[in-house]
This record gives sequence, structure tokens and C-alpha cells, in this order.
Amino acid sequence: METTGRSVQRPSLLVGWIGLLSVVILAGVVAGGIVFKEGLKVTNLTDLVPWGLWITLDLSSIALAAGAFSLCAAVYLIGLKEFAPVARTATFIGFIGYSMAMLCLLMDIGRPDRFWHGFVFWNPHSVLWEVTMCVGLYFSVLTLEVLPIIGRTKWMYRAFPWVAERLTGLHHYAPILAMFGLGLSLLHQSSLGGTYGVLQARPAWYRPNLSVLFVYSAVIGGIALTIFVSMLAARLTTRARVDDSLLERLSYFLGWALLGYLYFRFWDTLAMTYTYQPGRTEALQVLTRGSLAINFWVGEILLGMIFPVFVLLRSSLRNNPFMRMLALGAIVLGVVAYRWDTTMLGQLVVLTYLPNEIVARYTSYVPSLVEIVSSAGVVAYGLLAVTVGVRFLGVVDHRAEAEHAEAPLEREAHSMRPEIAGAD
Repeated sequence: METTGRSVQRPSLLVGWIGLLSVVILAGVVAGGIVFKEGLKVTNLTDLVPWGLWITLDLSSIALAAGAFSLCAAVYLIGLKEFAPVARTATFIGFIGYSMAMLCLLMDIGRPDRFWHGFVFWNPHSVLWEVTMCVGLYFSVLTLEVLPIIGRTKWMYRAFPWVAERLTGLHHYAPILAMFGLGLSLLHQSSLGGTYGVLQARPAWYRPNLSVLFVYSAVIGGIALTIFVSMLAARLTTRARVDDSLLERLSYFLGWALLGYLYFRFWDTLAMTYTYQPGRTEALQVLTRGSLAINFWVGEILLGMIFPVFVLLRSSLRNNPFMRMLALGAIVLGVVAYRWDTTMLGQLVVLTYLPNEIVARYTSYVPSLVEIVSSAGVVAYGLLAVTVGVRFLGVVDHRAEAEHAEAPLEREAHSMRPEIAGAD
């Protein structure tokens, strides 16, 4: 198996990177503390725009974590075993992504002390209740899938061999966990779009195809982020080893999948022009010619779809590591742009129902400093967690699946080969 990785170690850069992220996280904790103490009055959220930066980050984190359920399903349910090492990376990223989403929701609900109410006081008629239950249950599944990653590390075998054996043994339940993960993730990924799609009072949201687009974009964004993180890690540290042929094949599949997504997204937007509908028509103008136009045409369509399709479907460009990473990063940003556009579109145009008249009125939203700093803290936490995973847990190592079949003592001896002995 051909692996790639840099041989130069730069501990000073790593320490500086971790230090920078720690400072941002600390600032985010302070901002979050202000929100907990003062409530949502310190934000720029209003009754007309109740969902802002936090919800966009929440939806983006969940979407970009979708590589976990899609790749685990491909490996353990469809039988594409060769992609198991990539699924391992996706699982860890998924775990971090969902924890980021829950941190955002903890601040957004306004009463963080009541975060547990949804799990105790059931409301099966609410789409958001179904999302709450599925996110909580799926995070539990991801936790069980991540534990073997921790269990198979060398330091765990040295310090707690009995615990390491038990954690590693959870890997045998991977097909069952993949089945539950697929069901739970598909339920809440689609229900996140359905939450918008059932709101008739927000005409820009009121359409059933949002569920399909949310699932489709999540699968694409999650796989793209997994490949991007794998390639980037392999070029920054020797702790990450990748089989580039696997990533190249996944990228090729991603190019065709993205082409289909471009088609659906195009018709989803164009269908809004067929007839005039109060609120929806004005929202389309905001999306294509108003305040969201640059984000839509440049962030979503041009950079998020057209450019990556052109790169990933041409072998000469796809086999160029720089161009491939550029395309994958553009896909990730395009999915985030789609979540922002969708969240804002239904809130920037509101309807005023007057006797014998329906009037469309416009509003605006700019995140407050507290929202920005706290969101930056959540993102920094995600970056720090991935850094620790790559550096100390070997989450980007395409040799790990083959070594997993070895006995613990044999794996320990194997892992102490001179070329990787520095992994401690």
C-alpha cells in the first residue's frame, strides 16, 4: 500500500497551533459564560430572526459529520471493506462534529439548564423533538464507534491493557452500530430540512424537497471533509499515513455525486420562479440579487459545486494533490454556505397579514460579538480535537485496519519499528 506523509517534525509549530486554539477556546468559554448568565439578550437574535450563526454552525457541523454514517454504511453494510480506514477517520470527525453541534445548541436554546427536557418530556408531534432524540442517540452510537480507536493506541495498551482489550473488542459490533447509525442519522439529517419545510408561515422554507437536499448535501460535505482532513494531515505530520489511491477513488465518486447535487439544487431554486407567491418570490430575489447573492452564486454554485466538479471529474486535475484538496475544501465551504443561505432565506423576508392584504417585509441580521466569539471557540475546539486525534490517536492511518487483526503484543512489537517509533 502506498502511503504519503512528511518526514519533517515541527514541534514548535504544533505547540504554537495548540496555544492559538487554546486562546480562542478560552475566549469562547468566556463568551458562552456571558450567554449563560445574561441570556439571549446579548445576541442579535430577535423574534423575526430566532436562528442565526449558532444554528448555521450547528447545521454545518452535523452535515460535515455525515461522512461517518455514509462511509460506515458503505463499509459494514454494503461491503466496501477497502474503505474501512477512511471510515475510521470519518467516525472520529463525526464524533467531534456532533459534539460541536451540541455546544452550539446549548447556547442557542436560551435555557441551557433545561437541555435534558427533550429526552424526558416527550413530544412526538414535534419535528425538533425527533431531531433531539436522534442526535442524542446517534452521538451515543458514535461514542461506541470511537472507543475502539482509543483502545487500540499503544499508550492505552501499556497503561491499561485490560481496558484497551475491552474497548478494542467493541469493533466487532461495528456492523450493528453502522446499521443503527445509518437509520438515526438519515432520520435527523432529513428532519433538519423537514423542520424548515413544514413551516408554512415562512414561504421560502415551505417545500418538501429540503429534506432530500439536506441529506444529499450532508453526505457530500461529510465525505469531502474526511478526504480533505486525511490529505492535509498526511502532509503535515508523519503520524498520518494515507493510501492516496483510496482517496482518489472516493474523490472521483464525489465528483459525480456533486454533479447530481448541482442539478437538484438548481431546480430547487428555479422552481421558485414558476409563479408569484408572497414571501417566496421576494426571498428568491434576496437569494439571487440581494444580500445573499454573492454567497449563493460564488460560495454555493461556482466554488462549492461547479469548480469541484470540473476538478474531480478530470483525472489530470484530480491526481494533482493541491487541486484535489482545493476542490474538496471548496465543497466543504459550499455546504456551509448552503446551510447559511437556507437558514437566513426564510427569516430575512417575513409576511405581515393584514385584512384583505398580505405584505412582504424585509428584516436583517448580523451576529453580535458574543455570538461570533463563542462560535469561534466551538470551531477552535473542533480543530484542536482533530489535531489531538491525528497526533496521538492515529485517526488518519490507513495501516491501522491491517494491524488491528494482530494480537496486542504483536501489534506492540510491530508499532515500535524505527520508522514510527516516535509515535509515542
